[in-house]
Amino acid sequence: MSLQKLARELDETARQTAAMLEGITEALELLADKNLTKDASIREAVQMIVTAMQGQDRIEQRCHNMALAVRQFALLPATAPDSVYEEIWASLTLDELRVPSLSGIAAHQSHGDAELF
Repeated sequence: MSLQKLARELDETARQTAAMLEGITEALELLADKNLTKDASIREAVQMIVTAMQGQDRIEQRCHNMALAVRQFALLPATAPDSVYEEIWASLTLDELRVPSLSGIAAHQSHGDAELF
């Protein structure tokens, strides 16, 4: 797979996760009805949805950042030193991409919750 194709796939992943939120937002609006929010389980469900939406935002941001990095990698000559690649990674916004010890840390934790990023 070419790096440009990989960047397009990352952009598409970000677009698809953003599209998911349309239906979730509609459900959240229904749950936010004043008559329903008196119920503690409804309030808890609303908070869980909001947390999941924040996770989606991080996934979307991460995909866009990785797509940007991949596009920059594609422009580099094959002889580019590793330091140039490291500089591109260091310029990304998300800490879990820049700090090797945090990269993919969500995949290594066992906490019983859905993995959001």
